[in-house]
Amino acid sequence: MGFQHNKSFGQHFLKQPETAGRIVEALSPLPEQIPILEIGPGLGILTKFLLQTEHPIYCSEIDHRIIAFLKEKLLMPSDHILEGDFLRLDIRKYFQQPLAVIGNFPYNISSQILFVVLDVMELVPVVVGMFQREMAQRVTADHGNKDYGIISVLIQTWYDTEYLFELPPDAFDPPPKVHSAVIKLRRKQVAPDVDPKALKNVVKTAFNQRRKKLSNALSGIPNAVPVLHQLNFAGKRAEELSVSEFLTLTKAIQAAK
Repeated sequence: MGFQHNKSFGQHFLKQPETAGRIVEALSPLPEQIPILEIGPGLGILTKFLLQTEHPIYCSEIDHRIIAFLKEKLLMPSDHILEGDFLRLDIRKYFQQPLAVIGNFPYNISSQILFVVLDVMELVPVVVGMFQREMAQRVTADHGNKDYGIISVLIQTWYDTEYLFELPPDAFDPPPKVHSAVIKLRRKQVAPDVDPKALKNVVKTAFNQRRKKLSNALSGIPNAVPVLHQLNFAGKRAEELSVSEFLTLTKAIQAAK
């Protein structure tokens, strides 16, 4: 199939079937019959492996040319193709039961895809995705690392992260200007007892002024400064707090209200 790639959709298609197989295998083990949602299937290099599994396969795709390809060449039923912008889809409209998420994610929206996953995390026990290497490093970074930031804390609050492997630009058509990496997210068996909105507010506020000490960065959040002093966090910066310490801080601020 001759295909003119659409830059606005961030289309860089994986060329290596053996790598596609590794990515699909990384989903295992999955609960029997759990549906799998592939985001941005491209010309189906992952999809072909997914269709060989016993799981119901769904694809989210915005490009009408690829939608036609999925229907005509891979014989995917129309009701298994979620047409349109994934970031605007109401996931709960399509899925009321758990699903796995996989994809060679468009790099220009990969962080937004993860925030969508967080919004429906009770439905998504596992994610395997290809990201720009720097984004993969940020998602999986530990505290004290320059890559550690908002998305690190929020993802790692609810998911265990695993950095699987990297790929060079020439593994794709057309080759991107960056290296890529595949990571896996597995939802924690015990959900942390924290208000997601409150945590997001504390984490974003802290990292938006990451060079400042937390006593200054969080001064606009009611009760934050005295709590920081009580926890001996006041003199630290955002990247110095572990995920568990951010949870402790958020819960203490909430309790002080």
